[in-house]
Amino acid sequence: MKISIERGALLKAVAQAQSVVERRNTIPILANVLIEAEGDSVQFRATDLDIEVVDRAPAMVERAGATTVSAVTLNEIVRKLPDGALVSLTEDSASGRLTIEAGRSNFSLATLPKEDFPVMATSEYAANFSAPAPVLRRLFDKSKFAISTEETRYYLNGVYMHVADGDGGKVLRCVATDGHRLARIDAELPEGAAEMAGVIVPRKTVGELRKLLDDDDMQIAVSVSETKIRFATPDITLISKVIDGTFPDYTRVIPQGNTRKMEVDASEFAKAVDRVATVSSERSRAVKLSLDEDRLILSVNSPDSGAAEEELAVAYGDERLEIGFNAKYLLEIASQVDRENAVFMFNSSGDPTLMREGNDMSAVYVVMPMRV
Repeated sequence: MKISIERGALLKAVAQAQSVVERRNTIPILANVLIEAEGDSVQFRATDLDIEVVDRAPAMVERAGATTVSAVTLNEIVRKLPDGALVSLTEDSASGRLTIEAGRSNFSLATLPKEDFPVMATSEYAANFSAPAPVLRRLFDKSKFAISTEETRYYLNGVYMHVADGDGGKVLRCVATDGHRLARIDAELPEGAAEMAGVIVPRKTVGELRKLLDDDDMQIAVSVSETKIRFATPDITLISKVIDGTFPDYTRVIPQGNTRKMEVDASEFAKAVDRVATVSSERSRAVKLSLDEDRLILSVNSPDSGAAEEELAVAYGDERLEIGFNAKYLLEIASQVDRENAVFMFNSSGDPTLMREGNDMSAVYVVMPMRV
């Protein structure tokens, strides 16, 4: 195999592939990236057995072929090469080495046979549709903060993507929860998605997928089966296993009867919570909200480190209410608001609180209170 490729295109492809590779590997081949050169392009394939990423880049292929080489080392080398350099990759199968040349730099890396590289089994996808990158980006970005990190409740370790009934008909919905907070984000149902089975997309996949979604004009082809999900652009294909489990009935958690409404400037609220939480104890991080007519007092009282209080002007016309929350959860939820105002709907100090952006019901968050 012998190819020449521009450094920028090579770095983009290798960086995307190597981020999937697990740093601690018991199987040596999984630390490698499979390089396949054919025609006028080269593709880089990496996997951790749960996720597979295939990245294509244009190249001048002098000799077609394939080999595998350490993904992290290759990425580091290419990253440190000067911008705009023409990089040539030459494989010598007799010595089992891959030579990388650029300008006056010359590297020689050990390779492993391409036959050992595990390729994910293909599967029949029941539903195929395409969605604009900004739509998918919003769905996953706004929900991923609520993904659980508890290994015991593995079915909460991802984002539940499914077709649901929204206010104006069927919607594509992403839900994530860890039992303390919940995010439910809706988007218009893309054509062809109606038949899709609900799948739980794992946390690592959500992180890797994010890198495909930066280009606003890109259409992402999505294919879903009961065991796998595939996201593809013309240059990158990401295939992931989905979490094998049943996502709980989240609709029971979303409060319907909360009537006490508080409207507040989201960024002012987040900054104020952040300020008073500075003195809260690391373990509980509790912040108390005391609501009275058109004013909110945020307070923290920590026996170890001190106390803090801040008053905010809000729109609130109901009876007095005192309720406590974990400051971290409040901050995460407030930071999801794109518009100026966040609307909180309370019931009592022991019931879950609902938050949305203005009157927009396509993004709804629920947070559980705590005793303070």
